[in-house]
Amino acid sequence: MVNQYETVFILTPVLSENQIKETVDYFRKVITDNGGEIVHEEDWGLRKLAYPIQKKTTGYYHLFEFKAEGSLVDKLEIEYRRSERIIRFLTVKLDKYAVEYNEKRRKRLQQQKEENKK
Repeated sequence: MVNQYETVFILTPVLSENQIKETVDYFRKVITDNGGEIVHEEDWGLRKLAYPIQKKTTGYYHLFEFKAEGSLVDKLEIEYRRSERIIRFLTVKLDKYAVEYNEKRRKRLQQQKEENKK
């Protein structure tokens, strides 16, 4: 059964722009190669962490919202754990209310982008 998921991961701040792009592309490929469909993606950029992780106080945040079988989440999280570039990650299954909320949020963000262009 196909469910909708949201995953956020934090990359170590010592990476270059190319390394960040490579890592995000790698995890995008893990999702799509295993039968997942990416619905939405956001790059939140460099943010301060609530508490130090591995002696680091900042990290690059990235979000994927995707549709996939439950078995893909296990594969994705194994890849997160294997990567030395990922310092934290969280994947959650979205219920119908969360999916609706995310759709409304994306529409609102799109409208704001269009208004800013004017």
